[in-house]
Amino acid sequence: MTSEVMFNITGFIIEGFADISELHIQLFIIFLLIYIFIISANLTIVVVIWKNPHLHTPMYMFLVNLSFIDISLTTNVLPKLLAMLCTGTKTISFLGCITQMYLYVSLSVSEIILLGFMAYDRYVAICHPLRYVVLMPLKKSSMLSIISWFGGFADPIGHTLLISRMSFCSFHVIDHFFCDVNPLLFISCTDASNVELLNYIEGAFLGIGMCLLTVISYGFIIGTIMKLKSSESRRKAFSTCTAHLTCVIVFYGTLICLYIRPSSSYSPKQDKYFSLLNLVFVPLLNPIIYSLKNEDIKNVLIGQTKKSKE
Repeated sequence: MTSEVMFNITGFIIEGFADISELHIQLFIIFLLIYIFIISANLTIVVVIWKNPHLHTPMYMFLVNLSFIDISLTTNVLPKLLAMLCTGTKTISFLGCITQMYLYVSLSVSEIILLGFMAYDRYVAICHPLRYVVLMPLKKSSMLSIISWFGGFADPIGHTLLISRMSFCSFHVIDHFFCDVNPLLFISCTDASNVELLNYIEGAFLGIGMCLLTVISYGFIIGTIMKLKSSESRRKAFSTCTAHLTCVIVFYGTLICLYIRPSSSYSPKQDKYFSLLNLVFVPLLNPIIYSLKNEDIKNVLIGQTKKSKE
């Protein structure tokens, strides 16, 4: 037991993509380019919204927060992964591993809450357009954004404390490319039933709660859109929420595949692919979708491009 406790203090070895070690240089280049694009694209959205006062509305304030979450989420994992691919060093301290896990869960939960609030915002905008300014003032959207950040960072405290007190025996290799809840539970020789129970309880209250808020909001949105007389009006109304709906489907899909199951069914290879979707594809997709689907942002970007050419 003494060696186990000492090991918990020392750290872990992250296996990463050891099964395709011959492709590490190619993976480094690919992930580096993706990381640069994620940071650049999300910062572009933030700057565009910040520099254009007519975009200082609740919907775009939520979008700014979503961009910051995506930047933070990828920055928490990708720089360490790039360093491992470049140098071959796979060790991570116990504190560093627990911190990485905590930040990953915190930011993911913040995004879940924020996407739920964004769905409510779209419901108010489409179903009650004349009362939108009253029902969703900028001060209220700012408060909801703060709640999403606070809720995200408060939610995984229980998981973090429980996992940090576990013993990991002599088997200290994490078969993943970063520290996450399931890989740590998989190598633990401590009973993980209390952590799994906490997962299910919080998943039921938070995940299902936000999912229901999104589903109910879009139920009313679709009902309102279908009542519009002209097809052009229906198209314009639905185009304002297709970007958000696409992001919600992809984000929730990856999280469900990763976490809504017992740890006994944990599959390292499968989880790596789903985690890549969540950490790389979603933050990569969000700015692309919102740039292409959102007429306001697209018009601003086109206008700035024309000015720079002139």
